[in-house]
Amino acid sequence: MTFTRNCLGNLAKCRILVIGDVMLDHFIWGHVRRISPEAPVPIVEVTKEEFYPGGAANVARNISPFSPNTHLMGRVGKDMAADKLRTLLIEDRVDPAPLLVHETLPTISKARVSARQQQIVRVDREKLMPLADSELAEIEQRLRKLAPNLDAIILEDYGKGFVTTALMELVAKIAAEHKLIVTVDPSPRNPLPWAGVSLVKPNRLEAFAAAGLEDHLLPGPPLQNAELLEVGRVLLEKWNVASVLVTLGEHGMMLFERGKEPHHIPTRAREVYDVSGAGDTAIALLTLALAAGFSLQDAADIANHASGIVVGKLGTATLTPDELLAAFASKP
Repeated sequence: MTFTRNCLGNLAKCRILVIGDVMLDHFIWGHVRRISPEAPVPIVEVTKEEFYPGGAANVARNISPFSPNTHLMGRVGKDMAADKLRTLLIEDRVDPAPLLVHETLPTISKARVSARQQQIVRVDREKLMPLADSELAEIEQRLRKLAPNLDAIILEDYGKGFVTTALMELVAKIAAEHKLIVTVDPSPRNPLPWAGVSLVKPNRLEAFAAAGLEDHLLPGPPLQNAELLEVGRVLLEKWNVASVLVTLGEHGMMLFERGKEPHHIPTRAREVYDVSGAGDTAIALLTLALAAGFSLQDAADIANHASGIVVGKLGTATLTPDELLAAFASKP
């Protein structure tokens, strides 16, 4: 396919709501010169620290450079982490207004401490609790208000409690009423019935786990991998959806559509430095392209190009519209 600046204009018109487990990512870098006299642990002298929107918030952050109409719904606490997350979202042109505030739960945050290019420790703040009926009622009220001004919804599940069967059914019902696209990035820790959504995008590990099959990493092209083909067939039936897109890391993506032959999209990554966040980029650009009217195969191709860019960057990275244009322009 060809991808031009006019295509970017089509993406910019799309209105996307991301729903899911939102987090605050905190990165701390430093030097280690000595061991603590208090315990046999290294002392990290901090040289740099940064904060980024994480989880479902990172998906929204991947959409916002392409569309000014990006909204985020999730759950945060009454704490400084929530204040920091809102500030970052506004800086990234993501609307944080749909976020729910919980009186007692903390905002999920993950602090990673690294020295000499190696992570030493990760400190998590989270308390997992499924949505209460009162929260679901509030979500329905906000979703019905937003839905007439949306083109698509992304359900981003990290298995932290926000995405439940009741939430999924509510989203599918309201989306059907307004003819909205619904895509899902599932969590293997939270198997849900996804009937009623447009597409589910697991990675390879998640796909095999959901299908209940073992991946023997058979050699050869993905289209000749009998195990992978069986996974696609099983998931289309199990989830009762029209399409499943399995991301395969360095092997690209495999698209399974009901009634059609599987379609393989080779990777576009030139160099891989960090795969963290690549799945967030894939679901973000895939959904944005579908909302803009691209075919499923072309939307997957756009998502594949976008993922190929972010894996060439360190950390929780995003991409710019110009980078995506350049990636297509350099395609052989």
